[in-house]
Amino acid sequence: MLQGFAPPLSPLGRANIVAAPPWHIAGDIIALEFWAEPTAVAATLPPGLAPDVESNGRVIAAFADCQFTARDDELLDPARYQCREFYLLVDALWKETPVSWIPYAFADNDASLARGWLKGSPKRLGSIFQTRTFPVPGPAAAMIAPETRFGASLSVHGQRLAHGSLTLRRDDGDAFAILGRPFVHRRYFPNLNVGMRDQPAIDELVRVAHDDLIVIDVWCGEAQLEFPQAIGEELQEMAPIKVGDGYRFSMSCSTSEFVVLQDLTK
Repeated sequence: MLQGFAPPLSPLGRANIVAAPPWHIAGDIIALEFWAEPTAVAATLPPGLAPDVESNGRVIAAFADCQFTARDDELLDPARYQCREFYLLVDALWKETPVSWIPYAFADNDASLARGWLKGSPKRLGSIFQTRTFPVPGPAAAMIAPETRFGASLSVHGQRLAHGSLTLRRDDGDAFAILGRPFVHRRYFPNLNVGMRDQPAIDELVRVAHDDLIVIDVWCGEAQLEFPQAIGEELQEMAPIKVGDGYRFSMSCSTSEFVVLQDLTK
């Protein structure tokens, strides 16, 4: 009997790309706040979500350097379970509840890609980098201190899609500004049958519950962010018209529950 949570199913169940939840993630985050043209932001929303008019096009661009584990000794296999990610968090409303909608996401690891697709995050392969910090002092260590500068970038298919920077100013940043809204994804799996390709097999809005969320070392500072023009991409349609604060912090959380908010096939 073939075993496993996700393909490929196999005789021993060890070959599948990702084990079943709960999924545990820890990492360093650079989050840059910006405002895009409200009509461009609203155009990314799926059925069931509405623009947050009070936010007026507010978005967070998040760069993450992460490590993942599920139930075994994945921490001992860093080549498979370390990943870097980029995603956008759009202020939106589900009914009257403020939520964060993720229209675009990228990762450099197939396990992260699979986790994203299973829960509805529209992840694609990309090259994501950010300045790392180390506890040893030195010019290359990027100490967590005032005036230290961090850079971050996203490239896909040889094209730069995003690059940003953050200059740390103070250590009283509020992570609630980034993580205070529930994340909402759209689990969308198309129908392959001829004549039914406009009728997806699965189409549902899903709220992701983050358990045991811990955020430390939240620093705030001055941010810069650009989305260069790129062939075959649409990220530049949400180019910043104003950039707000930037944040750098470390976080960990577990994900075990996914709540279906709305079945869009109905």
